[in-house]
Amino acid sequence: MPVPSGYGAVPGGNQPNCMAKIRMGLMMGAMIGGATGVLLGGFTGLRMGYRGKALLVQTGKVVAQSGLSFGVFMGVAQGLRC
Repeated sequence: MPVPSGYGAVPGGNQPNCMAKIRMGLMMGAMIGGATGVLLGGFTGLRMGYRGKALLVQTGKVVAQSGLSFGVFMGVAQGLRC
């Protein structure tokens, strides 16, 4: 049985282009990496005995590093899929 012509398409619009997919991959990766960085950086900072501002600085560094690196990997993966 043939598939209908509009099946699976985005209603009311075209499919996203390659740059939009790469940008979405970067943003999703940054969000996932940032959330992971909050957990890992927070727990690591607490284990090291940091409190207050030092804990926030440590957590912020880990969030930035993991968010950026995972965002780049997700963006590259989406670019390879285009």
